[in-house]
Amino acid sequence: MEFNRRNFIKFAVGGTGGILLSPLPWKLIDDIAIWTQNWSWVPVPVRGKFSYLNSVCTLCPGACGIQVRKVGSRAVKIEGRGDYPVNQGGICPLGMAGLQILYNEGIRWKAPMKRVGPRGSQEWKEIPWDEAIDELATRIKGLREKGSPEKLAAIDGNQSRSTMALLIKRLLSSIGSPNYMVMPREEDTYDMVNFLMQGSRGPIAFDLENADFIVSFGCSLFDGWGAPGRMLSASREWVKNKTYLVQIDPRTSNTASKADLWLAPFPGTEAALALGMAHVIIKEKLYSKEFIENHTFGFADWFEEDGVKHKGFSRIVLEKYSPQVVENITGIKGRVIIEVARKFASAHAPIALAGRGKGTLPGSLYEFMAVHALNALKGRVNKKGGPLIADDIPLAQWSDPEYDPVAMDGLKKARVDLAKTPRYPFSRSLVNKFTETINNSHGSPIDTLMLFSANPAFTIPDSQSFIKAMAKIPFIVSFSPFMDETSLMADLILPDHTHLEKMADIVWPTGIQYPLYALSQPVVKPIYRTEHSGDVIISLAKRIGGPVSGSFQWANFEEALKERVKGLYDSGREKVSWADIKENGYWSIPAHSFEGGSDIFQTPSKRFEFFSTEIELAIKAYSKGKSFDDALLDLGISSKGDEVYMPHYEEIKSGADKKEYPLLLFPMELINLASGWIGNPPYLNKTLFDHQLKRDDLFVEVNPKTASQYRLKEGSKAIIRSPKGELRVRIHLFHGAMPDVIFIPFGLGHTAYDKYLKGKGVNPNEIIDQVEDPLSGQPVWWNTRVKLIRI
Repeated sequence: MEFNRRNFIKFAVGGTGGILLSPLPWKLIDDIAIWTQNWSWVPVPVRGKFSYLNSVCTLCPGACGIQVRKVGSRAVKIEGRGDYPVNQGGICPLGMAGLQILYNEGIRWKAPMKRVGPRGSQEWKEIPWDEAIDELATRIKGLREKGSPEKLAAIDGNQSRSTMALLIKRLLSSIGSPNYMVMPREEDTYDMVNFLMQGSRGPIAFDLENADFIVSFGCSLFDGWGAPGRMLSASREWVKNKTYLVQIDPRTSNTASKADLWLAPFPGTEAALALGMAHVIIKEKLYSKEFIENHTFGFADWFEEDGVKHKGFSRIVLEKYSPQVVENITGIKGRVIIEVARKFASAHAPIALAGRGKGTLPGSLYEFMAVHALNALKGRVNKKGGPLIADDIPLAQWSDPEYDPVAMDGLKKARVDLAKTPRYPFSRSLVNKFTETINNSHGSPIDTLMLFSANPAFTIPDSQSFIKAMAKIPFIVSFSPFMDETSLMADLILPDHTHLEKMADIVWPTGIQYPLYALSQPVVKPIYRTEHSGDVIISLAKRIGGPVSGSFQWANFEEALKERVKGLYDSGREKVSWADIKENGYWSIPAHSFEGGSDIFQTPSKRFEFFSTEIELAIKAYSKGKSFDDALLDLGISSKGDEVYMPHYEEIKSGADKKEYPLLLFPMELINLASGWIGNPPYLNKTLFDHQLKRDDLFVEVNPKTASQYRLKEGSKAIIRSPKGELRVRIHLFHGAMPDVIFIPFGLGHTAYDKYLKGKGVNPNEIIDQVEDPLSGQPVWWNTRVKLIRI
């Protein structure tokens, strides 16, 4: 055969084809795979028998039971624990990926660190633990010696009833600072509703497993809301019992796609929709007459002793929230509102839930009240399948802290975040107002800020404002185990263990329908030179000395925790020892006393209050010295008369010009994307579709009709601009997105951590134009006006 160019090509092509059709290349690939797995630097667990340890996942407040498989000393797999009452074997993607949080050395602080370069320069010096704690103790003692203990502040992301949270709060209180703050969350709004309408300070609980009709006003039940493992288990019961689910959501989320009915009102109008349903129930007399007449206050018109007449909730709803009026507000057809209201009222065990996404951020107070009013209309409070009124778990109370004159004077000072003041009487903490106060001050009213299990520089709305406030605070201490955005701005790092290396408790996980105390335990020894933050706090208190030291009588965190747990045994309800709880990982009473009657309500009227006496007292107190209308304006309330004290619809307006910024930005949460203070594990990034994250580009969901107005196609590059800044994104056309609304995921856009997270996507918190919720002052994060610019 003549050897020329053509025959050479034929030979090459034929040979290549023959090789590909033979077993040779596949055998070679297999051998290479085996060879690479035996490289010396590839981490491989030691050979040995499997062992299993039970614990509780504390990556979210859900407290799902987990079982960790180990080979030798190394943890190799996390699974859901089948005998654990919360999740019954279910587990969310973040919980399964917990090992990457433990073993990823690129995201963890490995020892105490002191900043030696300019703030944010990431120039650090490793120091001994004694030196690190002494430096913080010396600074705090200096504040007390100057008579300024209130210049110490703490922001805490731990679960509110946990032992860690109580220790941190106790530390600040004994020092003399009122400035203990918690990260904003949905629980805050529910706590206010619980108190204002029912007089309860106990945990909120929902008997979802026994409900036969669920109306979810934004709660992403299948996208990580509450305890994700519990929702997976509950969904199986709903299928078996033919529970009817109505999901109210402006986009087709996983929950909406699995619901029996999906309603998409305009964002922020959910309160009006709930009251439209209430109108139908009241007008057609479908409410529980026994409950309304015997156990509620403010439903009908009434007169005060001096003859002043008040409008009742029923009259206001009938006058202002007809289905036709509500249709114009929400965009939901009046006939649909009537149909859903009738189905809700005719169900045997209906329940209405308020919230958004995973429940990591607070909601609107009046909206949550409006939704809860539906439960009261049907007499569903504290009934099987309804919202439950619960007392706190009978944990033992510690003795009161010791206070010297310095601490007592400091505690009398006003809080920097203005929470619990006449302006914000019901909010326990307002990190957004803390930020605003510092940025509006000539100097900084805070000298030292401590941060625990929180990354506010990334997670709170208008995060750039918080970063600006951090720059004004002289000294910042982070207890984070991770090299996150907030800790990189700190002056001192006192790194905590990760969730698999330490003991921690969660007291009554979010929404669980019965008392449960969960205890996580270390499943591996600490990998680095980190310390349990609870132990560090106790050591810090002892080094500060005086009454601060006397307030911390325990040798370590476990002793403090054990003292609380003793109350479970002493209560006599379900006697259990410390050894029992350590072995089982929990204590619970898997039953609830479903009681009716007014004796369960602790409001001033001793009834369920449609007309909130506490709101009336607070607004009247705030209006002293000013006109009542001016007081309402300050509080952000546009309604007048008796409606102010009741559930009603408040339009929360953005300060941006609607003509200049015609679109709405709506952040969303995904079950496989961590949106809290912990960064997304690399494995979870791999579960994101190419139309969500491709290389470093984040995709936003836009309705095709909206995209066409801006000549945008699938994959087009664009800029989202708000009054606060701009983000570069790509477009995913999605028919399940509401027109004129841009849906953007929370959880990406980190500027810290390692190469697997840093620079991946964008963070919507950077451009959220924060607006306050009326009366509560909590940040509203779904009301940012934006414009879309094609690149």
